[in-house]
Amino acid sequence: MDGTAALPGAGKGSDKGPEKGSGEEKDKEAGTTPAWIPARLPARIRALNGRWRRIRAVGASRYRPRTLSGRWWWAACALAALATAALSTRGPRRVWGAVAAAGYAAAAWLSPSRPTDRGPADYGPAASRGRRAAAVAASGAALLPLLILLAAGRAQLEVEVVARSASLLLATGSPYVPHPEALADFDPYLPGMAVFGIPEALFGAGPLTDPRVWTGAAFLAALAACGRGLPPLWTAACPLVALPLAVGGVDLPVVALMCLGLTLAGRGRAGGAGLVLGLAAALKWTAWPALPVCLVLLRTRSRRDGDQGSRPVLRCAVTGAVTVAVLVLPVVVRDPAAFLTHVVAFPLGLTDTVSTAASPLPGHLLATRAPGGRAAAVLLLAVSALLMAVSLVVRPPGTVAAAASRLALGLLLALSLMPASRFGYLVHPLVLAVLASHRTPLPPEASVEGATSGVPAPSRERAPDAPHARRHQ
Repeated sequence: MDGTAALPGAGKGSDKGPEKGSGEEKDKEAGTTPAWIPARLPARIRALNGRWRRIRAVGASRYRPRTLSGRWWWAACALAALATAALSTRGPRRVWGAVAAAGYAAAAWLSPSRPTDRGPADYGPAASRGRRAAAVAASGAALLPLLILLAAGRAQLEVEVVARSASLLLATGSPYVPHPEALADFDPYLPGMAVFGIPEALFGAGPLTDPRVWTGAAFLAALAACGRGLPPLWTAACPLVALPLAVGGVDLPVVALMCLGLTLAGRGRAGGAGLVLGLAAALKWTAWPALPVCLVLLRTRSRRDGDQGSRPVLRCAVTGAVTVAVLVLPVVVRDPAAFLTHVVAFPLGLTDTVSTAASPLPGHLLATRAPGGRAAAVLLLAVSALLMAVSLVVRPPGTVAAAASRLALGLLLALSLMPASRFGYLVHPLVLAVLASHRTPLPPEASVEGATSGVPAPSRERAPDAPHARRHQ
């Protein structure tokens, strides 16, 4: 008995032979599908194959599930906020935890029970509910606690340090106390950070002149300038971002400018990338590793486009160096001893006053609990920096996503191995990782067409015959 005899109705009409245009005859002509497979199955296979080709064409990462969204994610954020309110010894953080827990709980109640996929579901009712939940979470975890703390006049020590440094900069030309003794006298930030305290220094203390308002505004503005590279609502609602937005976020403008610099480099705007990264490097030391990563990205991009010249790299490097020099060197020349004491010796633990950055990360645990642990932690930090530099040479990043992920990994290693560090510093690799993983969702018609037909939807990319045709991000 052959395979066709076992099919229902195989003997009916067998004396007439297969009709012209039947599914069996088409399968035989195609030469790809055996005759015993039902006629409808090849069409489904072709549809699945078309969808697979479409996914591969636009990037499978756009269809990955949003694991950090949905009801369970916001519920976990609510628990983290409650833990902060219960365990923290700082008043502003306890206020944030109590208020943010309610915001996250409301977001969990509003959000869909399952995470939505990146694709056609981005435009459905579930995705709309997810966006509303993210807006509620951002408002309840960042905006509302900030307003409450501004009305009460409460903030972390960093806010007072930035405001005082701005007053000193305008009065003496240096934002640093000449002979610091108490912990509040030290300013571990580079001179550019004092800019966020200038409104309070000029117009007095108030809700609108508070440095938190201006650091948050700079963070959101740089985030918006990145275009669709970062989801603003989810980023602002994440606990590691919402907490510093409310209590004192000096790290937020730094990482946002780093993301913007990488984004501009991916667009081929070398001068703009150098300017933005120079501004970030004038705020804090943690932004300095972004400049070599950006230079390697520009070099790889130029080679892939068939341009062997180094003009974009030189333009970015010169612009960044000049920006840092203009913002930092006058302060260094004005009082070099104070600059070294505040910005170099204090963060490294070389002063009599010890920094309060003592989160139980590997570097701090090694430095405080092992004989010779501080030297070992510094050695591991140097080795990790060397390995990251070697990785840039051996496998240079060619896209914004690759550059952001490489920079996030390097900063994660550095912040984990520093003898004095805080969990709040992890906002740098977090935001960079979001930039690396996020992809622009497809329009509804393009996604549905590619998902339901056997023919891939028209590509929005340029023709592949030119050497620079592929998109870089």
